[in-house]
Amino acid sequence: MNHDVKNLNRIEFVVTYACTGRCKHCSEGDHSGSGPYLGPETAARVVRDAAGRFPIASVMTFGGEPLLHPETVCAVHAAAAELGVPKRQLITNGFFSRNGEAIERTAQELARSGVNDILLSVDAFHQEAIPLEPVKAFAEAAVRAGVSLRTHPAWVAGRQHENSFNRQTAEIVSEFEKMGILQSDGNIIIPQGNALKYLSEYYDLEQEYADPYEEDPEDIRTVCVDPDGGVLGGNVCQEIILEILERYTPHNSPY
Repeated sequence: MNHDVKNLNRIEFVVTYACTGRCKHCSEGDHSGSGPYLGPETAARVVRDAAGRFPIASVMTFGGEPLLHPETVCAVHAAAAELGVPKRQLITNGFFSRNGEAIERTAQELARSGVNDILLSVDAFHQEAIPLEPVKAFAEAAVRAGVSLRTHPAWVAGRQHENSFNRQTAEIVSEFEKMGILQSDGNIIIPQGNALKYLSEYYDLEQEYADPYEEDPEDIRTVCVDPDGGVLGGNVCQEIILEILERYTPHNSPY
């Protein structure tokens, strides 16, 4: 086994970069409303192959807005549940439809697929472009379907920092707390992508900010598959993930 990936225990999927939001804090920059996405069969195969070789403890689907392609999200989590992967997470902004029946149906499909931790991105940035009512409708539908769901807000310069964005975020989160929905630790925005463009006044740009998602290239524990299938210098649409992992060296690391 390749020594540099022997501790692999998590697989993440960027299902698509297409998004229903236009967030100022987004580390990926501006998103379009459409774009390539990872197909369900390919994504499920990655889970099965990797979990058959490594002790995968968690999978995550996110984006963009992953529920623009619920079939891929559900395929990932169904494969993970089938193989006994304990943590099966989805990050979503909750806005993929205004249609009540479609929202209910998607929540039921997620429950059947085995998703067991939905992180709902709600904050001052998402709600600039995303209406709250359909997001609340999705949250209620997910809870009715029996899926654990928490809000997952983004904070500028730390949760305790006093600024207008954080105050607005706290107000939005409180709307979900009134519904009995708990809050995750959320995430602290770092100056990358749109955040660097729109929120630079809140940061010391001469300071180097650590990327909390950056891996040690000599001890890869998490791999992230892009919408086009790219991962660690290979592509799961063209070859199996195990071949890519075996071939990986820190010299071709994206980290």
